[in-house]
Amino acid sequence: MATTALKTASVLAFERKLDPSDALFFSGSWGQRTASQEWPAVSVREKSVRGTISNRLKTKDQDPAKLDAAIENPNLQTVDVAALPADADTLKVGFTLRVLGGAGTPSACNNADYQRKLQSTVKGYVDTHGFAELARRYACNLANGRFLWRNRLGAEQISVRVAQLVNGQPAQAWTFDALALSLRHFDAPSEAAAALAQLSALIAEGLAGNRHVLLQVTAFVGMGAGQEVFPSQELILDKAKTTKSKTLYTVSGIAGIHSQKIGNALRSIDDWYAGAEENGPIPVEPYGSVTTQGKAYRKPTDKADFYSLFDNWLLKDRTPAAEQQHFVLATLIRGGVFGDADKE
Repeated sequence: MATTALKTASVLAFERKLDPSDALFFSGSWGQRTASQEWPAVSVREKSVRGTISNRLKTKDQDPAKLDAAIENPNLQTVDVAALPADADTLKVGFTLRVLGGAGTPSACNNADYQRKLQSTVKGYVDTHGFAELARRYACNLANGRFLWRNRLGAEQISVRVAQLVNGQPAQAWTFDALALSLRHFDAPSEAAAALAQLSALIAEGLAGNRHVLLQVTAFVGMGAGQEVFPSQELILDKAKTTKSKTLYTVSGIAGIHSQKIGNALRSIDDWYAGAEENGPIPVEPYGSVTTQGKAYRKPTDKADFYSLFDNWLLKDRTPAAEQQHFVLATLIRGGVFGDADKE
């Protein structure tokens, strides 16, 4: 009797296993970091500015008379800004991170045979590699302060404290000099190696489902008194409802960074794609998409995208190279909807 060929489930979804909260901003002095619980929140305020015409002009508008006429009309804008107070030189950024088990176990799958093959494949990966490599990279992105985004640039000093919370209280904690760790690779300096190894092991245990892992992450960024700080910028879909050209994200009046942006930074571990030597790690995405560069580094035509690797591994038993196996599992940890209705 012929065996029916295995097909990708039409309904296939995975929940994310790294679950960060929003990050909130506070301000104080570098020398008072031990008393940061009392630091005031950073707020967002409006500012109206008179700008000049500086955008690239179309050929028809480059006539000197037209340019002079355009410059006579000021570019008036109302924008949101956030900054440290004049008597505070340090930004505090804090968020929590849950590490969940069950990587590779779908939250929805309508094909029992496919799910059995999926779980068998993931078990084979875990038995061979464990979660050590992925956990090490996630730990590095906590320690190096990648989640600070623009706030990391130009900082004089950055201290990142990662604490494991048990029943709401710190059980153990690690402190890192973020500027001593590179954003270009995941090799730890000798002074941070032991702490990173311990943090990595804890994250790996969480991903394996061996223990409950909740981390409190706190970064102190020495920027200079009164300096501007950079919360997330809101995407305003209905521009008719606002007159501001830039709206910043707040939580109950406190400036902050979206949890999605924190997650994007933590999963920036993919240096297994072609061109990584020059470009560095990018966020784990099915097609290696980097919106700021307008480029997808894992194109289906190269068979380097998640779907090509995943389908070949599960449906055709073509096991990818070890680094591409890491990428596939990292994509499942990222979560998403990966079903294929056309194949059912």
